[in-house]
Amino acid sequence: MATKSNIEWTEMTWNPVTGCTKISQGCKHCYAERMAKRLIAMGSDRYRNGFTVTLHPDLVDVPRSWRQPRVVFVNSMSDLFHDDIPLAYIQRVFATMRDCPHHTFQVLTKRSERLAEFAPYLPWPKNVWMGVSVEDSRVVHRVADLQATPAAVRFLSLEPLIGPLDNLPLQGIHWAIVGGESGPKARPMQKQWVNSILRQCRAAKVPFFFKQWGGVRKDLTGRALNGRIYDEMPRVLQAA
Repeated sequence: MATKSNIEWTEMTWNPVTGCTKISQGCKHCYAERMAKRLIAMGSDRYRNGFTVTLHPDLVDVPRSWRQPRVVFVNSMSDLFHDDIPLAYIQRVFATMRDCPHHTFQVLTKRSERLAEFAPYLPWPKNVWMGVSVEDSRVVHRVADLQATPAAVRFLSLEPLIGPLDNLPLQGIHWAIVGGESGPKARPMQKQWVNSILRQCRAAKVPFFFKQWGGVRKDLTGRALNGRIYDEMPRVLQAA
């Protein structure tokens, strides 16, 4: 299950796992859970278990068949480091990424403790970007777990940003994405929170990507911040 993506910072998604469970406030209005409900209603066999964590071993090797280089968001419909996913399965996913150096794979987790625990047992080729989600100061500890990994590119997804992050530890971080929550019951994001992160990124020379303001109608709020679009990418991709 690999599809073109509307996510602004990637090209496509690859989901060798589907389903997840909520672990922090950033999960409250999970977009993947909403999307899964639509796919269930459409009769998708991949969601026969609903939004329960489900492994799809037949999809693990799919990227090996892609000849043209692609930027791939891994597990947009799950979390690769979820407790219900065995280390051996995660290793299989990483082996596929290692063996496809012409693609760039973006892995994002909220389960940073498990990432730190498993990192020594995983290959870390240059084409694997590792990120953690940090929605507010209550979960900023995830950054330290990410900093401890040997990933060539370490990034932060500060989305949905639901509180200020005025003291982000940016040493060893190569990219920051900021975005507001979107969809029904979206919680508002304050402009001063975003500008604070922008200033910190500028001081630390970390590329800054502003994804969206969000809201119930994100198509109306757009992507402009201070009159411009920020779509910076890690320098490793800019130089490619």
